[in-house]
Amino acid sequence: MISTVTTTTISTVTTAIWATSLGLIAIVTLLSLLIQKELVTALATPRAKAFGRALDVAIVPLLMVFFTVATVRVFEVLR
Repeated sequence: MISTVTTTTISTVTTAIWATSLGLIAIVTLLSLLIQKELVTALATPRAKAFGRALDVAIVPLLMVFFTVATVRVFEVLR
């Protein structure tokens, strides 16, 4: 039985774990940036507004990653 575990199997499992970890990190980062943006936009200063627009630079790509990860997970469940 032990001989049936190949390096390909180990590599596949390791890749799946790595991808899951990166997706989780991206989602946690997205949530923290969205919270920061909400807190910053509550302020009325010009500096806060500029910082809020700067946060959009990081939020938009992470939203795309989130939707990609969510779509892949849904297709995995449906398959």
